[in-house]
Amino acid sequence: MQISRPSSAQDCFKMESNVPGKKLHFALILCILLGIGFLTTSFVSFYVARDSLQEQIAESTLPLTSDNIYSEIQRDLLQPIFISSLMAHDTFFRDWTLNGEKDTQQVTRYLSEIQKRYGTVTAFFVSDKTRNYYHTDGIIKQVSPDDPDDSWYFHSRDMKEPYEINVDHDTADRSRLTIFVNYQVRDYEGKVIGVTGVGLAVNSVTNLIETYQKRYGRTIYFSDRQGNITLHGSDFGDDKTLQAHESISPLATQILTSPGTSLSYNDGNETIFVNSRLVPEFNWLLLVEQHEHIGDQRIENTLLINIAISLFITLLVGFTAYFTIRSYQKRLEELASFDKLTSACNRQVFDLVFEKVTKACRRRKEPLAMICLDLDQFKEINDTYGHPGGDTALREVASMIRSQISDEDTLCRWGGDEFVILLPGRDRSNAMQVARRIADMIRQNGVRFGRENISLTISAGVTEYRDSEILSSIINRVDQALYSSKNAGRDQISQA
Repeated sequence: MQISRPSSAQDCFKMESNVPGKKLHFALILCILLGIGFLTTSFVSFYVARDSLQEQIAESTLPLTSDNIYSEIQRDLLQPIFISSLMAHDTFFRDWTLNGEKDTQQVTRYLSEIQKRYGTVTAFFVSDKTRNYYHTDGIIKQVSPDDPDDSWYFHSRDMKEPYEINVDHDTADRSRLTIFVNYQVRDYEGKVIGVTGVGLAVNSVTNLIETYQKRYGRTIYFSDRQGNITLHGSDFGDDKTLQAHESISPLATQILTSPGTSLSYNDGNETIFVNSRLVPEFNWLLLVEQHEHIGDQRIENTLLINIAISLFITLLVGFTAYFTIRSYQKRLEELASFDKLTSACNRQVFDLVFEKVTKACRRRKEPLAMICLDLDQFKEINDTYGHPGGDTALREVASMIRSQISDEDTLCRWGGDEFVILLPGRDRSNAMQVARRIADMIRQNGVRFGRENISLTISAGVTEYRDSEILSSIINRVDQALYSSKNAGRDQISQA
């Protein structure tokens, strides 16, 4: 059952807790301190980062980006390697080759299906027995150790590793530069009986370069070991070799003779950092460039983002602190002002209520009455039903009292099983009527506790406020009336 508190006690509580100034002051100080801390940290980080930018780019950021790009290129090459591995280990090639390569259309259909399913630019198989080069269009040629264009096959056949990646012109289309994955096909005894694989168009790698450039904000290109620019993105320029690049040419020898290095050059306007790394699958050098201003711009953007986040967090913490403090303060004041068991106001807040109500009654020239009551034989209830039974009795009695008084009246749990009721606008006669209604209701209804019904009666004293009387005086008088009711045999109401 939800028990509402008397309005006069609520008004007094609101009056006491209506002090938002201190809470707001605290929240503002907290926001200022947080803001200063965040801004100081952000600006110190900005200046430290800017001062160490060149060292960081040269020794950490750019090499890391280069490693990421290298790893992604290797990852993108895993699919054609996987496809070639499936082809090489497919029993179809073994059985078809060992059975004499009788039906050319079988292998042609197989290669066509591989090319169509996986989107490669080519798929092939070269038999070591017949030297036939099988393609999706049929037999292209017979490879020969005397033909330099066929040297790739004999190298792939005789190598120790099961596969290799090389860049070459497609045998079926000499105008097309293709990245081939050549995979050995072995018979059931482990002997090489041919080489199979797929081809990946070079322009697809160029598209990857464009993707990496947008993602990392770097200039990316490839060079062979002679300095020829083999692949590059759209923003590279027209230089065909490293030696032809006006600014980087003095560093070309150092780059080409090292499997990996980090250096920088100046193009007249700003410093540009370069990181190179050998891609052994291609025997090409991967070069990644970063302009100094890009790093500055990113740090500045990071600073602005940090400031925005800091301000947001500061405001969020400030609002959270304000409303949390207000909520906890209200809760603490409620706990300090109202009895937890009965929701009646306690003696501390009753002093404030009494002062406020007496002033209002004197101003309006209205009477003011008080009732003091307690439960008869309450100790026996506790002894019989235990403290849970006693608590239930107190809670239900408070509820029944509240049902017989108005919202302007105030109910206070004075202590133990004793209650005090303040009734503004009522004289002693009216208060006697209220006390009788309360006593009758409690006597007739009792309190339900589990399967038991606890019979209850109350004794009460009634008095009327005298002009300029203090609280202790009226409490003494109404208390004497209560004791008179007790001495008269209980279940009685007496007037002071």
